[in-house]
Amino acid sequence: MRSDNRSARIQVLVAEQAARRGARVGVVDVCTAAVAALPVGGAGLSAMSRSAASHPLCSTDDVSEQLEELQLTLGEGPCVDAFTQGSAVLTPDLLAVEVQDRWAVFADAALEAGARAVYAFPLHMGAISPGVLDLYSQVPGRLNAEALADALAFADTAALVLLDSRIDGEEDLAGGHEDLGAYRAEIDQATGMLTAQLGVGAEEAFVRLRAYAYARGRRLATVAADVVAHRLTFPPGAETDRTDDEA
Repeated sequence: MRSDNRSARIQVLVAEQAARRGARVGVVDVCTAAVAALPVGGAGLSAMSRSAASHPLCSTDDVSEQLEELQLTLGEGPCVDAFTQGSAVLTPDLLAVEVQDRWAVFADAALEAGARAVYAFPLHMGAISPGVLDLYSQVPGRLNAEALADALAFADTAALVLLDSRIDGEEDLAGGHEDLGAYRAEIDQATGMLTAQLGVGAEEAFVRLRAYAYARGRRLATVAADVVAHRLTFPPGAETDRTDDEA
């Protein structure tokens, strides 16, 4: 955890944001407070898991929403690497050659969405790593030492909020976004349905769902809704880019 003084200051900023909403502190307050305090254009937070489908919990604007969705759909980007590595992934310029080589598809899509730099911070609470906090900027550049320390403290606070929510059995982890629970449930339900349709495990089913969404430039949530409503099926042995709804 970060220094007590810094952590206390960040927690006050988050609590003040929740007070403005007139609600209990949620991760949306962490994201909103981070944008107000740091030299970034927006923030998003996704719940991550090695054993289940990951899902976005909150975003502060359209660009951050697209960044969370892109990384979830593509399975690549700073957020994915930060979770896998367990350490911050700082990308000061998405146009850098090494970034283009590392995440060729994500980098171009993120630039098109309006981001130029992305900073991803995994959430940690002991051995628990429940997600990743993403920050983006419309201009290239590195976070200075003070901003970086604050960003890490915001990530620590987000981890605390998520852990408290789970202990209390809260359904609305984001705070104020009632549709996010349904979003998560629908993707999980669609993944479960595909395990039966394809005869594969949940991880492979989620990969197939993601690949289908990306191949057609569709939102993952929209594809999941079609699967749940039986408007889209994936017959056993079918390729990801062809299903029986197109036969």
